[in-house]
Amino acid sequence: MYTLRTLPGDDVRQIMWRYADRYDLQMSVQSARGIARTVVAKLVAEGARNTHEWTDQKAELLTAFDQSGLTALFMDPHQGGFIEGPKNLALALAAFELAWVDGGAATCSLATNLALAPIHEKGTPEQRDTYMGQCVPPQPGEDREIRRGAFALTEPLPYIGVDTGVMCGKVRVAEWNDEDPILEVDKRGRFITNMDFANFVTAAVESDDERIKSSCMIILEEEDEGTYDRGAPTLKMVHQLSSTRDPVLKLRVPASRIIGGFEIKDGTIIPKYSHGEIIGSVFHRTRIPVGLMTMAKLISAVEPVIRYHRKRFQGGDAAKEGTPRFDHGIQMNEDALQRLVDVWASGEAGCSLGFAASRLADAFDPIEKAKEKLFEEQGVVGPRKQMMALRKLKDTVQEFVELEHLPESERDAARYQELKDDTLVQFAYMEALAGILNPATKLWCTGVGATVMREAVSLVGGYGITEDCPGFLMQKWTDAQLEATYEGPEAVQRRHMSVTMTSDVFQATVSAWIGQLRRVESDNPGMGAEATASALELWQWTLNHLQNTKDAEGRKLYHNKRQGVTFPMADALGWLLGPYYLILDILELKEKGAMNPVLADGIDDLVAFYMDMANVQAARAAGEAARICTELVYGFANGAPEGVEPFAGLKAKVDAGMAGARLSKDRAGKALSGVMIPEALDYPL
Repeated sequence: MYTLRTLPGDDVRQIMWRYADRYDLQMSVQSARGIARTVVAKLVAEGARNTHEWTDQKAELLTAFDQSGLTALFMDPHQGGFIEGPKNLALALAAFELAWVDGGAATCSLATNLALAPIHEKGTPEQRDTYMGQCVPPQPGEDREIRRGAFALTEPLPYIGVDTGVMCGKVRVAEWNDEDPILEVDKRGRFITNMDFANFVTAAVESDDERIKSSCMIILEEEDEGTYDRGAPTLKMVHQLSSTRDPVLKLRVPASRIIGGFEIKDGTIIPKYSHGEIIGSVFHRTRIPVGLMTMAKLISAVEPVIRYHRKRFQGGDAAKEGTPRFDHGIQMNEDALQRLVDVWASGEAGCSLGFAASRLADAFDPIEKAKEKLFEEQGVVGPRKQMMALRKLKDTVQEFVELEHLPESERDAARYQELKDDTLVQFAYMEALAGILNPATKLWCTGVGATVMREAVSLVGGYGITEDCPGFLMQKWTDAQLEATYEGPEAVQRRHMSVTMTSDVFQATVSAWIGQLRRVESDNPGMGAEATASALELWQWTLNHLQNTKDAEGRKLYHNKRQGVTFPMADALGWLLGPYYLILDILELKEKGAMNPVLADGIDDLVAFYMDMANVQAARAAGEAARICTELVYGFANGAPEGVEPFAGLKAKVDAGMAGARLSKDRAGKALSGVMIPEALDYPL
């Protein structure tokens, strides 16, 4: 039996989440943590969340973000930032640290970055440098106010956030000239973050004029001619540390504010990018931090719950000092310990998934830009032509996927390097993977995370739903409900996954994962690799079966409109992604932790504890995925369905893969009873 000496600290996280060699990211984490546990915690403790209005007290957040460098985190050095290159992992880490105390504060920090994201991803070089340069704090010698932005997508009344193709924003020509026509933009927003202090808005609008083609995103400034009404505060009951209003905007702006630029052809303004193209690129990245915000809540609950359980009977006549009841309190009971293991394991799995998605987004950024440049040089323009060109690479991409997941000693190194250097192969692979990981992070982490957070609150009994509950657990639980709807409710994420998870490249990736996990099980038994591999195999078989089968009434089962089939399959996949990436993170910890002077002494015990948590989570995930697959395979037949004999065999392998999972929970729970924690939380109760 191993011993868990202390709760995992930065040395563990830096290895597992792959930023041990990034000093800039470590400093960003420290900055965000410092704000979270001082300014943010103070605001929550003083009741700043008890009003819908943006107050001077809440505005202290903005000052803190500016002074700590978080405001400039998104910018490149020549724009006033301090990190060169993609910053998805940096933003995810900062959001995680802020949400450790309050999700609304994290949202407030991210909102201007979200407003800038369309400009960053698809804006012209002039638009990028202008707006991103204006949004960093003034440099020495500069005399200007820092500007902040808001992002207005669809959010029409009453279809709030339902469909990114449905917009209430319109754009028409107000004054025509061939160089830079003046446009009139009419946009009503709802639930728009930062509107109390936003100086500009990046808004999605569609054409209401035959002289403008399709749709676009456009930049609106508060100084523009017309109405810039910030609107009424949104009466939300969560995330009160972020400003949210329902603005009304009717402004005249030059066409040069169209994000990405435009051309005039035959008397028609043709934006370079439709709003859908821009949003698609933005959502490849911005959903990830929101998922991690919910996961921060789960892991942050561990210490307060342990403290409450141990002290439950101290200070009264219920237990005498020195007795087990006095020292261990509720932790004398197996249930309290093992339920907390479930909460913690869920948080770890979600973090592993989310930070893997962040790292992928960082790798994907330069590849996407290189792909655009290459296609432009080849004259392959437009989404359809590019898609056709990439489709021809299917076999080559699948070859790379197989090599990518083989042990280094077993792969053809020369061929692997050749494919790794191929921009289009890398783009096709990463796009297929990002099309799953990004919506899955948002779907699973916020959806399942909100439910698991309820468990954390219940572990503190009635105290959990009070304002003075340590760790603000009640506020975190309610905040999680909103995080599940940010940037598209759960249905949007499921819809996204149901389309992307059937791609040949992703299916080849799943097959490669299964083989990889079986090799891990052979070398590292007892961490849930076999259960995860078998569940992925069952999921893949079920997907193929549903795509080629009709129900008892003769209707096709896997169909675009049949969300009763496609959406549960997305949920099942979401369950399995967390354990897969947690297993990879633990292997990283096992390899690198032994070389860390802080961790080396107790690394075997620490890895053993994490392996048990992974085993617990893998069993839970495999069980959930198997249940969903069973319902879909058998649930649409009258009586016993035909051709499902292999399913029973695969499901039996899933069951067998759970061997030892409960023993793992026993060990992990017992380890929790002895872990050392600080005397007090490092932020107010």
